[in-house]
Amino acid sequence: MVRSGTAGRGAAVERPTQLGHNRRASYLLASMRGRRYTSPDKEASSMLQRQELRKAGLKITLPRLKILELLENSETRHLSAEDIYRQLLGTGEDIGLATVYRVLTQFETAGLVNRHNFEGGHSVFEMDDGKHHDHMVCIETGEVVEFVNEEIERIQKEIAKSHNFELIDHNLVLYVRRIKKESDA
Repeated sequence: MVRSGTAGRGAAVERPTQLGHNRRASYLLASMRGRRYTSPDKEASSMLQRQELRKAGLKITLPRLKILELLENSETRHLSAEDIYRQLLGTGEDIGLATVYRVLTQFETAGLVNRHNFEGGHSVFEMDDGKHHDHMVCIETGEVVEFVNEEIERIQKEIAKSHNFELIDHNLVLYVRRIKKESDA
């Protein structure tokens, strides 16, 4: 263990020197922040988040952990920096919008998230789960729908091959509008 600095109220914080998790340190950090000690399931999730940050070469900071947790647990898969900022404010976190943008850019550089510019330059972010998918964006509501279609994938490879190319990667975004039912007209 390495002791480093003080973290409010004069308490020293122990920092693990390896990937091992320190329950006592988690309890101390939680109590210093005025929060309850988290369950073992939450600790496991937090441990995985810390490992992800370390693997990406990023120092573990509270803003990074909070933003990563929010991205991983959000019901909405595509979030803007402003969405994340509002959710952090709603939970009482004191993390500025500039910090959110900076952390998201670091996550993108590290390969943890993908940035999409769907609505005329408005960026949204999603966790990079390593699985390819395409997107449909509703031009009226901004709703983003993910889909995978093997026939589209096959046709794209055929098109590239017919022009003597090998398809390496692609990004397909369909801009759509809901079909109005006759009863809605």
